[in-house]
Amino acid sequence: MPIVKFVLPDGTEQPIDVPVGWSLMEAARREGIEGIVAECGGGAICGTCHVHVDPEHFSAIAAPDMSESALLQIVPDPSPTSRLSCQIIMTDSLAGMSVRIPVEQLML
Repeated sequence: MPIVKFVLPDGTEQPIDVPVGWSLMEAARREGIEGIVAECGGGAICGTCHVHVDPEHFSAIAAPDMSESALLQIVPDPSPTSRLSCQIIMTDSLAGMSVRIPVEQLML
């Protein structure tokens, strides 16, 4: 099973197994990753599962749809590699990816 590393704002790394076909948000919630609130449960309407994807893997992820793109413009601490973890579906090619949780996510 592919592993993704969630990096908390303090630098703590939490690697988790993410089944192929699952969203990163689903796996993070299953593992209790702090900062992945996911208030809408994966509907891409709240932005509370925002992460910064490592640049090495960012281009391997499908482009965001219009709904996600709109949310990414209003999330706290946006970056060029911002994505909603509910919209990142795990594939074998994403194995080893790191995502950083913005500090603002811990305040939700």
